[in-house]
Amino acid sequence: MLLIASSMEIRPDLIHSRTEAVRLRLLQHPIYQRVDRPAAIRTFLESHVFAVWDFMSLLKRLQRDLTCVKLPWMPVGDPEVRFLINEIVCGEESDLGPDGERFSHFELYHRAMREAGADTSAIDAFLNSIQAGDSPESALARPGLPAGVRPFTGFTLKLACTGQLHETAAAFTYGREDVIPEMFLPLVNTLVASGHSQFGLLRYYLERHIALDGGHHGQLARRMMDRLCGEDPQKWDEAANAATAAIEERIRLWDAILAALPPTR
Repeated sequence: MLLIASSMEIRPDLIHSRTEAVRLRLLQHPIYQRVDRPAAIRTFLESHVFAVWDFMSLLKRLQRDLTCVKLPWMPVGDPEVRFLINEIVCGEESDLGPDGERFSHFELYHRAMREAGADTSAIDAFLNSIQAGDSPESALARPGLPAGVRPFTGFTLKLACTGQLHETAAAFTYGREDVIPEMFLPLVNTLVASGHSQFGLLRYYLERHIALDGGHHGQLARRMMDRLCGEDPQKWDEAANAATAAIEERIRLWDAILAALPPTR
């Protein structure tokens, strides 16, 4: 009976109770009211783009371990989980842009930054460093990164590379997919109210994520978590801890961006 009770306390339908307080802090963060002018939006984009990029490392870790991505191909794991993760990868890595072209969400965001007049030099230099053979750790140590990016992206990459699979999946599901719709909605409302045409692609990106993560992708991710943790109370406990840590890292990133925003009038 003790094992059953422990399991029931941390079943997927109750995992939000373990993250409720920190999730509320994230969704009530003052940054959403401060990112209200073109200069502030551009500052936000120049830091947040790193979170858009490192999200794919969480996703690719899941794809690597939950499907077969090496030769010769062999069936791996649970077919239902394979379907779930491949469905999410397809949407994140090759979604439709507003003009019908295919883009990864990172590429779409990068394009939205250019349209908005945001500076892409920091993320470009970071990615060029990795493509030139530097480790992500070395690239993160280079000067010129926006405040808060180094610890946030370092946490994400460490979890993606060394975390247990269900911990990585929990950060992905509850630390990213689950909170994104409520996180992005205030920003969309700001863009709509501003009427600035230079943020059209950014608005499309945000609205696309609200639709996908609030519906299809979020549901798929939660089903994946149920398959990975099952009735194992320890896995659900570790998953809850990983999700909480991921949200706390996001709050620290928001704190850093808030401090870097241009002063209000």
